[in-house]
Amino acid sequence: MVIIPAIDLKDGKCVRLRQGRAEDVTIYGYDPAAQARDWREQGAEELHVVDLDGAFDGEPRHPETIKAIIAAFGGPVEVGGGLRMPDAINAVLEAGAARAIIGSAALDDPAFLARAVDLWGDRIAVGIDARDGFVQTKGWVETTAVRATDLATAVAKAGVKTIIYTDTATDGMLGGPNIAQMAAICDAAPTCMVTASGGVSSVYDIANLKALERSNLRAAIVGKALYDGRATLREMNLAAI
Repeated sequence: MVIIPAIDLKDGKCVRLRQGRAEDVTIYGYDPAAQARDWREQGAEELHVVDLDGAFDGEPRHPETIKAIIAAFGGPVEVGGGLRMPDAINAVLEAGAARAIIGSAALDDPAFLARAVDLWGDRIAVGIDARDGFVQTKGWVETTAVRATDLATAVAKAGVKTIIYTDTATDGMLGGPNIAQMAAICDAAPTCMVTASGGVSSVYDIANLKALERSNLRAAIVGKALYDGRATLREMNLAAI
């Protein structure tokens, strides 16, 4: 399993939100590119970046900062947040991102998703964010009546190869991931590589994810636990072997 540190951008800063609430924010740094370089030096193989302002506003807000992060990290970086138009996706990929993450648009506009997959293939990932098993959109502000497992099945049929599943109730809470729901997402989209996000706070959480024995559970995103020093990236990497 690959451990992927997260950099969430808000007002140009590295932050973490509790359960995705914009008003419940903790600032962890003022130089996102330096943070990206630090994660690489600590042994990160990949990096996960979200433009939170873009997710809330519906279009990217930090293109230059993201470009600097990608250059500083020097390895595969996946980027999401407000990528709801082809030009926005193209800009992120041309900046050097390994994958562009489509979130709300995957549910709201299936034709857009299909076109993106046709244009960029496996460089398109879909971020599925859900609470209590139901998809949330527009920066986790709106909860839909669509089950996350149904959306996972649909995007897999559309040709998507990577799903990033975030359980918003556990995100930033350090209480462990939603293990049962992670298993359900993996089973719903067996042709996709799945990344777990939300609640991963210790090496025991990594062990619990591995214990699911889902061959398509490829990676885990870790944010607050690393920033708060609850575990080191080295410890997480060792647990993931």
